[in-house]
Amino acid sequence: MLNTHQVEQFRTLGYLALPRFFAAREVAALQAEIARFKREGRLRNVATEGDGKTHSATKANLQLIPLFDKSDLLRALPFEAKVTQAVGQLIGERFVLHLDQMFLKPARHGMGTSWHQDNAYFKIADPLKGTAMWIAAHDATLANGTLCVVPESFKEEYPHSRDPHSDHHIRCYPPEERAVPVELEAGGVVFFCYGTAHSTGANHTDRERAGIAFHFLRTDYIPEEARFLRTHLSGPQATGGAQEYGTKVAGTWAQEVERVLAQA
Repeated sequence: MLNTHQVEQFRTLGYLALPRFFAAREVAALQAEIARFKREGRLRNVATEGDGKTHSATKANLQLIPLFDKSDLLRALPFEAKVTQAVGQLIGERFVLHLDQMFLKPARHGMGTSWHQDNAYFKIADPLKGTAMWIAAHDATLANGTLCVVPESFKEEYPHSRDPHSDHHIRCYPPEERAVPVELEAGGVVFFCYGTAHSTGANHTDRERAGIAFHFLRTDYIPEEARFLRTHLSGPQATGGAQEYGTKVAGTWAQEVERVLAQA
């Protein structure tokens, strides 16, 4: 459970970093799934040559979206009690899984993701009622392009335009002098609300770095046209995944961790 100070930091600054949120064995399972995605060729390079169209032959920002239909492990993760407890404390009870995705920055030529606010995509009325949970799947440092955030930027709305270095992203230009890099060992997480401006940098190291992100949204802030697309994690409509996936998913995280590690 989060303490009062942690919840207040999220609501005041728009983000909260939690080191060692996932244990070493859980991290090893996440890394094994990333390795499988690579073997199966599932990752797509979204980096372009500066025109927003031509995919780069020298830089890579590898994305996979969504995740729930490609990994039983990642499908189970948002149902895990420590995740749902933290999310419920931060944005309030009755919430859904809104989005899941991962980005991998290859060694030496991994390209970052430009500054943006998630609410420029989602457009919910109160940006504090949605949060991302960004998981450092590997140690995340300044050198390999860890997540950076602009504290209190959820109180401001920045103009966004097409990012010329991505085939589909948008970007903004927040006051970078206020930016804070969040360095974490593998297994640490950052929660940041939908209005928090954030970016990741380039990976200049000899090892790859991946971040896995889950987005959660208060049920009463789901856009009407998108209600049928979401997985309910708390509240009266929550069925532990049975309604959405046809099977009970809640409570299977530990089992999935062991299954993945046994197969790795």
